[in-house]
Amino acid sequence: MLVINLYEAKTKLSNLVKKVEEQGKTITLCRNGTPVAQIVPLEKKTLNPLQKNKILSKITLNYNPFEPLSDDEWPNNNR
Repeated sequence: MLVINLYEAKTKLSNLVKKVEEQGKTITLCRNGTPVAQIVPLEKKTLNPLQKNKILSKITLNYNPFEPLSDDEWPNNNR
């Protein structure tokens, strides 16, 4: 973890963000020697198409969606 004064961070912000992004380091920002904030790397979320979706996996169907519609279920064609 890197500790840096706010004044120095202000002048080197781009380089600090690059260091956080590339090296995954956390930077603590201090004002008059007192820590006031941190710059931390974000968690990278990877999308795995084979992984179950937590919300969609809770949906249950009480019918067979591939079953053909009966005559009563077809919409009326009033042409």
